[in-house]
Amino acid sequence: MAIGVYLIALLAISVLYINYAMMWYWWLFGIVEVVGFFYYANYLSKTWSVLSERQFRRSLFSMAFVIRLFAMLFLYWFFTIMNGQPFMFAAADSLGYHETAEWFVMMLREGNFLGIWNSQQGVSDLGYPLYLSFVYLLTDNSIIAVRLLKVLWSSLTCILVYRIAQRNFGEPVGRMAAIFCMLMPNLIYYCGVHLKETEMTFLLMAFAERADYVIRKERYEVASFASAILLGVSLFTFRTVLGAAAMFSFIVALVFTNQRVASLGRRWLMLIAVAVVALYFVGGRIFGEMQDYWDMRDTNQETRLEDRARKGNVLAKYAGAAVFAPMIFTLPFPTMVETPNQETSRLIHGGNVVKNIMSGLVLFAFFMMIMSGWWRGNIFQGDWRNHIFIIALLVAYLGILALSAFAHAERFHMPAIPLEMIFAAVGVSKMTTQRYRRFFTVWCLIMFVAFIGWNWFKMRGRGWA
Repeated sequence: MAIGVYLIALLAISVLYINYAMMWYWWLFGIVEVVGFFYYANYLSKTWSVLSERQFRRSLFSMAFVIRLFAMLFLYWFFTIMNGQPFMFAAADSLGYHETAEWFVMMLREGNFLGIWNSQQGVSDLGYPLYLSFVYLLTDNSIIAVRLLKVLWSSLTCILVYRIAQRNFGEPVGRMAAIFCMLMPNLIYYCGVHLKETEMTFLLMAFAERADYVIRKERYEVASFASAILLGVSLFTFRTVLGAAAMFSFIVALVFTNQRVASLGRRWLMLIAVAVVALYFVGGRIFGEMQDYWDMRDTNQETRLEDRARKGNVLAKYAGAAVFAPMIFTLPFPTMVETPNQETSRLIHGGNVVKNIMSGLVLFAFFMMIMSGWWRGNIFQGDWRNHIFIIALLVAYLGILALSAFAHAERFHMPAIPLEMIFAAVGVSKMTTQRYRRFFTVWCLIMFVAFIGWNWFKMRGRGWA
């Protein structure tokens, strides 16, 4: 169903806007992304179900690594052919990180660590260039080495997703969620570019896995708790609001998690420790950045939308948090027309189609978990209480994103994708009747209309439709 909806939408948009139809290679990217995901997600979920847990983990990691390695090498060649250098289209941030890391290497060789800290980089921009600089220091500024590590981190992310989903929802859901992440085009794509999203997503899922573990563990483990805190703090050096969402979700989970999952006394002991660490670390420059971000949230969104309107789409200025918030689980929609300077959007449009369609399963999973309490006569005793940490982490980050200037920016949704794939797998597991399966069919049809509508919006905003 999903594959058919995509292919028909692609053909319909190309006919409607034939003068702006995508180049053939964007079609090829999209077809490989969408067909590859939905066909193999269905096939592997069935064939790998008979594997032992150890065999599954080995197969998952091996295939994830091979897929990402091939994609990384192909994108290195593709970008070199298209751009004359192995960096993505409009590589402002990528080149910025690369050049900053090269400068940091010079500082490290001189032993000038204080100079790096006092550089013009904000705390949320410091982690990734510093990480790059250490890799460059050991590999003589090798771009390939950095991207090979991205392949490793992204493959390990699939393993972390498996652990979290298995612990929360059982073995079948855990395997399905991990396979979804293994095949997710957006996660694969970022292994081939010099942005921080792959490392940041890995750190977030490592934090989520450890935090979920210590919340559910019967005995208090200092090492696991300390590793969760350190991973959470590290997120502030990649994206301040992501670190804030991580700490917030940890605190929420410690306060509200069902007592059947974690004892009250142990939760309050950890809550006090988290609060002390948060007060110590989330201060100074980090607190200042968060305060500035909150104070400027409306202005930043308005300014970015007006900038988009000036650059081409005059309708962009009418969007905003009121429009983005209800759709934040589904955004961004795919670009399937040849609009200027949006090569990356066309390259990854198939991945956005996958995300759009899978978001229906995420919403269905949330609905079923909430209604499970309603059917028992008390909505606060629903299944959601057993999984409040990962729910809070996903909702907190997407909620912040909906209020920001980047609600429709694909790369800013990246950290949320593994969590969304977990709940998408939950949604699949709960489609036990024909009536429930009809919901997915209806959702696919809604997405078909959304694909047509979004590309009309892009054309109309530029006066081309």
